[in-house]
Amino acid sequence: MGLAVAFPAQAQLATSVSPDTPPDASIAKLLTEAQTLQTQYHESEALAKYEQVLSKAPATYEALWQAAVLSVRIGARYTDETRKAAYFSAARLYANRALVVKSNGAEGHYAEALALTSQATLLTARGRLLAYREMKPHVFMAVARRPDWADAWQLLGRWHYRVDHYSLLERIFSRLFLGGTPSGAGTRKAIDALVRAHELDPKRIQVCYDLARVHLNQGQRSRAVAVLQEAVALTPVTAEELEISRRCRLLLAQLNRQLHRQVQRYIRSKN
Repeated sequence: MGLAVAFPAQAQLATSVSPDTPPDASIAKLLTEAQTLQTQYHESEALAKYEQVLSKAPATYEALWQAAVLSVRIGARYTDETRKAAYFSAARLYANRALVVKSNGAEGHYAEALALTSQATLLTARGRLLAYREMKPHVFMAVARRPDWADAWQLLGRWHYRVDHYSLLERIFSRLFLGGTPSGAGTRKAIDALVRAHELDPKRIQVCYDLARVHLNQGQRSRAVAVLQEAVALTPVTAEELEISRRCRLLLAQLNRQLHRQVQRYIRSKN
């Protein structure tokens, strides 16, 4: 699995090719193969196919934004921060190139926002807060251009919740050095965005988990339980989904135990 396109010299994209120009037969074949590999969850192989496309046609928008998303997903699986950083940096370069090719493309803006939030996990406090600030216009554009896309709504929900829950130190730092926290973030908006993502893709277990945790953190236990019950009824396919399913089951069991103890206390109080 290579990260050749991560080198800055190759990241400079100067082309007049329209993103809407139909690909030739060989490129179209590679794109189809990459998409098939994705549906089969062979993400490293799919990324390699998209890299093949880009070696032949560097301005292929589909290959650029998909390569960015796959780089984030693959990088997130590593525990070694050096390897994570390499994949996340490559994702930023792919996404930047996608936006050069198609500046108003929802997918390119989504890929840029996803890469930024992933890189933020590896940055200092200043870098992390700058990433969330820079992420805002991209995630909003992704939702505006693709309102039917659950992934974009989920990412928007995460942005709203994270920014609205800055720590006191993060808020002070943002006010003193960054001109304030990003405007417009809110927990209610986070819930609305995650609910929309869940409506668009009710079988996406990661959305269920995100939504349940936000409900729970807002004291909305019955809503959290309802979403978790939906989640545990889903059949996980990937290792990541299996881990999220495990977390959902543990959280649901914890909430059920708490409810049981409350009922027992209530019964004892009446005797």
